Amino acid sequence: MALARTAVLLGVALLVALAVYLFAFRASGQEYTLIFDNAGQLVVGDNVQIGGRAVGSVRDIRLTDNNQAAIKVTVEEPYAPLREGTEAVIRLTSLSGIANRYVAISPGPDASRTLPAGSTISTASTTTAVDLDALFNTLDPDARKDLQTLIAGFKTQLDGKGEQAAAATEYLNPMLSSARRLVNEATQDEDALTELIVNSSRTVTAIAEKRDDLSALVGNANATTGAIAAENNALQQALALLPTTLRRGNSTLVNLRSTLDDLDPLVADSKVATKDLAPFLRELRPLVRDAKPTIADLSTLVRRPGTDNDLVEATRKLPGLQRVASPALKSNTQALQKGQPVLEFIRPYIPELTGWFRDFGVGAANYDANGHYARIQPIFNAFQVHDLPVGPPQLVPLPVAQRLAGLQTGIMKRCPGSASQPAPDGSAPFRDRGGNLDCDPTQVIAGP
Repeated sequence: MALARTAVLLGVALLVALAVYLFAFRASGQEYTLIFDNAGQLVVGDNVQIGGRAVGSVRDIRLTDNNQAAIKVTVEEPYAPLREGTEAVIRLTSLSGIANRYVAISPGPDASRTLPAGSTISTASTTTAVDLDALFNTLDPDARKDLQTLIAGFKTQLDGKGEQAAAATEYLNPMLSSARRLVNEATQDEDALTELIVNSSRTVTAIAEKRDDLSALVGNANATTGAIAAENNALQQALALLPTTLRRGNSTLVNLRSTLDDLDPLVADSKVATKDLAPFLRELRPLVRDAKPTIADLSTLVRRPGTDNDLVEATRKLPGLQRVASPALKSNTQALQKGQPVLEFIRPYIPELTGWFRDFGVGAANYDANGHYARIQPIFNAFQVHDLPVGPPQLVPLPVAQRLAGLQTGIMKRCPGSASQPAPDGSAPFRDRGGNLDCDPTQVIAGP
C-alpha cells in the first residue's frame, strides 16, 4: 500500500515538473503567423531554424480565406522578438522524403522596429519551396522520356565506377567555383565578349575562305616535319646537348633573379622620379617633332663631304689649338686672379662712378674763349650734428674758422651709398660679405 502511494506521488511530481517545463518553454518564446502561398508539405512539429540552428517549431497550419497557408510558429529567446524586414523560406532537408521540410528565418536588421508577439508576416516576405514534382510536371511526355533515358545512361556510365566517381566529386566543387569565376569575368564586359565572338566568327570565316592555302600550309608543314625526321641524327645530338644548355640557362636565370632583386630598390626609388615622366614626354613630343630639321642640319654640321668643313675635322684640330691657347689661358687666369681684389673694391662704387661720368658733362658745360671749364668748390666740415632734447638731430653750420679744426682726426669712413638716405631693402649702405672694404656702415647722414 505504501509502495503504491509512493508511486502515485512520484507520478504526480513528474506531471507537475513536465507542466512547469512546458509552461517555461512556451513562456520563453513568442508566436508569429507566417503567410505562404502554400504549406509546402509542412507538418506540425517541423523545425524553425535561424542560421541552421533550431530556434522553434511549427505550432499550427490553417487555410486562410484566400486559400493561402497561415503557419503559426514559435521562436525561442534570445532570437525573439523578430524585427521588421524578417523573411521566411520553406526549405527541404533533402530531395527524398515528404515530411522533411523546415522554416528558415532570416531576421531583419537590428536597427529595425521589433514585431510584437502574434504579428503576421505576409507573402511579400515569405517564399514557398519548389518541389521536384512541380519541376517535372512542367516537362512534356517527350522531355520526361528523354530525362529517363539520360538518367539510365548515367547509371550505365557509373556502373562499377563508384570509387572513381567519388574521387572525381572531390574536384567538382573547385571546378564549378573556377567555372563560375570564369563566367563572371567573361560576363562583366558583355560588349567585349560579343565583339570577341563576332571577331572569332569572322576569323573562322576568313580561314574557311582560305582553305586551299591552309591545305597547302598543312602539306608544307608535313614536308617540313618529314625533313626534320630525316635529320634525326642531328636532332638527337641537339637533344643530347639540350640538358647542358638548360643547366647553364638555369644558372643564368638564377643569377638574373638575384640581379633583379638588387634592382628592386632602384625601381622603387625611381617610381617617385618617373611619375611625372609621362606628362613630360607628352609635352616633349612637339619639341622633338619641330627639332627634326635642326637635327638634320646638325647631322650635316657634324659630318659633311669634303675637307675642313665639318665638326669632326674641327675637333681633330683642337689639340693643336689647345697647345697654342694653353699659355695664353694660363696668363689670363693669373691676370683675372690678380685683378679680382681690384674689381671687388671698385664694384661698390660703380653707381658713384657712373653718376660722375653722367654729370661730368653738365658740370663742364660752361665755356669761354679758352674752351669749356668747370667750377670746383671744396667744402670741408661745413656742418655739425646737434642732438636735440625733442625731435630728430639737426645739422648746424660751423663758422669758417672752425671747419678745418680737427679735420685730420675726424675723417669719416663711410661705406658706399652712405651719402643718401638708407634704402628700404637694406642695400645701402653697402657692406661686402668678405669685409674687405675699409668702411664703417654706422656712419650715415643725419635724419630719418
